[in-house]
Amino acid sequence: MGIIEAKKLSHDYQKIGEDGSVESVYRAVDGVDLDVAPGQFIAILGHNGSGKSTLAKHLNAILLPSEGTVYVDGMDTKDMDKLEEIRQTAGMVFQNPDNQIIGTVVDEDVAFGPENMGVPTEEIVKRVENSLKTVGMWEYRSHSPNRLSGGQKQRVAIAGVVAMEPKCIVLDEPTAMLDPVGRKEVIRAAQKLNREKGITIILITHYMEEVVEADRVIVMDQGKILMQGTPREVFSRVEELKEHRLDVPQVTMLAHELRKDGLDLPEGILTIREFADVLGKAGQECQ
Repeated sequence: MGIIEAKKLSHDYQKIGEDGSVESVYRAVDGVDLDVAPGQFIAILGHNGSGKSTLAKHLNAILLPSEGTVYVDGMDTKDMDKLEEIRQTAGMVFQNPDNQIIGTVVDEDVAFGPENMGVPTEEIVKRVENSLKTVGMWEYRSHSPNRLSGGQKQRVAIAGVVAMEPKCIVLDEPTAMLDPVGRKEVIRAAQKLNREKGITIILITHYMEEVVEADRVIVMDQGKILMQGTPREVFSRVEELKEHRLDVPQVTMLAHELRKDGLDLPEGILTIREFADVLGKAGQECQ
């Protein structure tokens, strides 16, 4: 069994009338199967309303299934006796870091989670140092979070989750409110946690460039999984993605358009460096 497993997961939002009756039902997630192995970096893509954030909230029992089942490290999210353990196993980072940061000083904020778990003081001190160093925020440990940039705040929020030593971190559109610099800071921190600490990362995003180094990309549309595979496999399906109002990385689209114009380029180019290498080889062959 994977660290995260969903079986036929569906979630309905109900609109309740003034008299308490159900006026309408909207199915946000519809029959999703998901299996995430320990140590993987998974990216879940989709436009607004695709169901990706609703799915994310099921992965540490913020929401419970209307139908189907979600297991976190073998624990059923509907088992209320396991709720605390589930949320310590799968930590959650949200869009707005201000909603997660509660301390007046950075290191106090990061220590809050372990303190609530009853971790001994000496161990808390180690965890705070290690987690802040991991996300590159150790030098800001005595700063007020209010004086940090958006990207720095989000890295502190991630450090607060890391200090609780989860096996998995779910990042629900963590860069949505950030500028390009802040977005890069947060994605690098997530990649480092995955590579160096072996923490399973599930990144929910609509920024295509953020997922090119993921192990697997899952694309959602209308509450269902539309496609999944490696980034190269998914982004090779440019026309299909466009049909569903989804983008691809800019360099992938550029290569795709040049290919349509007759240039001998492979589908699924993901990075500027890769594009430059392929373009250079094509130029040499033309000489």
